[in-house]
Amino acid sequence: LNNKYAEGYPGKRYYGGCENVDRIETLAIERAKALFGAEHANVQSHCGTTANYAVYAAVLNVGDTVMGMDLSQGGHLSHGSPVNFSGKLYHFVPYGVDATTERIDYDVLDKQVKEVRPKMLLAGYSAYPRVLDFERLASIAKAVDAYFFVDMAHFAGLVAGGAHPSPVPHADFVSFTTHKTMRGPWGAMILCKAKYAAEVDKSVFPGSQGGPHNHAVAGKAVMLAQWKTPEFKAYA
Repeated sequence: LNNKYAEGYPGKRYYGGCENVDRIETLAIERAKALFGAEHANVQSHCGTTANYAVYAAVLNVGDTVMGMDLSQGGHLSHGSPVNFSGKLYHFVPYGVDATTERIDYDVLDKQVKEVRPKMLLAGYSAYPRVLDFERLASIAKAVDAYFFVDMAHFAGLVAGGAHPSPVPHADFVSFTTHKTMRGPWGAMILCKAKYAAEVDKSVFPGSQGGPHNHAVAGKAVMLAQWKTPEFKAYA
């Protein structure tokens, strides 16, 4: 698996001899969809940042406006930092937390979104130890016809174990890494509504990376199966 090229997707590879890779990736996809209740899953992303890029590129044009959490208030580099590709390719308008409560004020965010009218509202963080109100955020995004994207890299394991609300029913796109709270191999996944499946898959390959790391995809498939066990539920 480590040395096998497998550009493409199950049943549609650019190399021969990928039958076993197809079985493994299909298993990972189906397990991801079942675990998170998602309509579509892409399990090929090499890391969280490239997964985020793939989501942006799937539905945005260069220069489009996106709102994401300010890096200094809990966001992530790939959520619009000017030193990152996200801040260079797209027009990010940051939002933050209330200076007193140190929590997101959804009424203030709602007003800001209506003023900015972004094409995408991004929720998620690298340092904000609070539960997000995904239903409210989705409503805020929908009011201005914006895509709603959640990066749950830092709490995906809690969602998988049922200890944290899931963004999947509310978001158009969800990305997460597989090596943090998911306790799997280094990499990432993208979940999305079925209507965006083709765009997301094309954005991952050939849009932003070459062949998948098959050994990592196999590890992801095992990881997803482990999350169905009582031990992993207790861990969450």
